[in-house]
Amino acid sequence: MSPTPGYVAQLRGAGLRVTRPRVAVLEAVHGHPHSDTDTIFGAVRTVLPDVSRQAVYGVLHALTAAGLIRCIQPAGFIARYESRVGDNHHHVVCRVCGAIEDVDCAVGQAPCLTASDPNGFVVDEAEVVYWGTCAVCSTPQVARSDP
Repeated sequence: MSPTPGYVAQLRGAGLRVTRPRVAVLEAVHGHPHSDTDTIFGAVRTVLPDVSRQAVYGVLHALTAAGLIRCIQPAGFIARYESRVGDNHHHVVCRVCGAIEDVDCAVGQAPCLTASDPNGFVVDEAEVVYWGTCAVCSTPQVARSDP
């Protein structure tokens, strides 16, 4: 596996050592947005067959702490990871199949950071999750007749 220069630069820019598992996890998260740890682990195992699950968990934690990836966890769902960081975007979640998609903020830079009464907190992040039914799940299934 030859590391993608962009991933190497991201790791170095975050002050992290460049390792094969870190590059593979970054590549997996970029290639599979909003994926859970099992999906990411499976993708990493295709390029690093001997990597352990614990190593992938450790890398996910390190990359999240460094701000290179983001962990999201809508209510009732397991943690998911995405590579889109550093902007003000939200998520829409399908109540039927669990699909998650990014939704750009329609109002500007960070409209959700102005709480009406933060009760003494200094707010530095807000999370908005829209819930609904995706296009696939909301399309009526065509009745099939048995031959």
